[in-house]
Amino acid sequence: MTTWMISRRLQTIARFCPKGARVADIGSDHALLASYLIREEIASFVVAGELNEGPYQAALKQIHTIQAEDKASVRKGDGLSVLKPGEVDVVCIAGMGGQLIVSILSAGADKLEGVSRLILQPNVGEEHVRRWFVENNWQLSAETIMEEDGIIYEILVADKGDGMIPYRNKDRSPEELLRIGPFLWEEKSPVLAKKWMSEREKWTKVLEQLSRSDKQEAAVRAAQIKEELEWINEVIACLPTDKP
Repeated sequence: MTTWMISRRLQTIARFCPKGARVADIGSDHALLASYLIREEIASFVVAGELNEGPYQAALKQIHTIQAEDKASVRKGDGLSVLKPGEVDVVCIAGMGGQLIVSILSAGADKLEGVSRLILQPNVGEEHVRRWFVENNWQLSAETIMEEDGIIYEILVADKGDGMIPYRNKDRSPEELLRIGPFLWEEKSPVLAKKWMSEREKWTKVLEQLSRSDKQEAAVRAAQIKEELEWINEVIACLPTDKP
């Protein structure tokens, strides 16, 4: 991957960054997003945070390569600990599990002072992130779902505000929309259908394995999974399944 060739996933994240913003990318993956934001003159300043020495050194090298030391700061530390309160306007965290992202945000809550936007891309556990938004006065303002190299990604964008607004007066309950995504449900992309068909396949395999057991616990779990599969099938029935 060359200096300027970044994935569509990272380009999509960059698209949600307001022009001129001060941006922190936590777990920066060689500072590729940070470099792109500077090179495209989207961000006025970036902080690239890395926990481990190897990625930290790679990020330093990347920023040096593009000669952006005056506009980018590469820092080694855990989560939001690399930030000072009020230092950035936007925080990006991409490529981690939803529960880990939530734990990073919760542990560094004081560092979110002055932050007006969160751009998060959990690899799994998107529901945990949406629920954290609701519980911490962040309003989901945009979502997108995309597929790249056979992997489906969801990108969630939130601004400060009433976290329940996206879930009110909808044709599905808030609990359902926390799982599906309120904006994704409105859009009804074929990629969303593909995601839930993959979920159906996963749970069907688990159900097949449980059917081989004669334990009571397996029967109870199988009943729960059958209920889950009924719900997933109903969701899929409402979505287009042709290729995008």
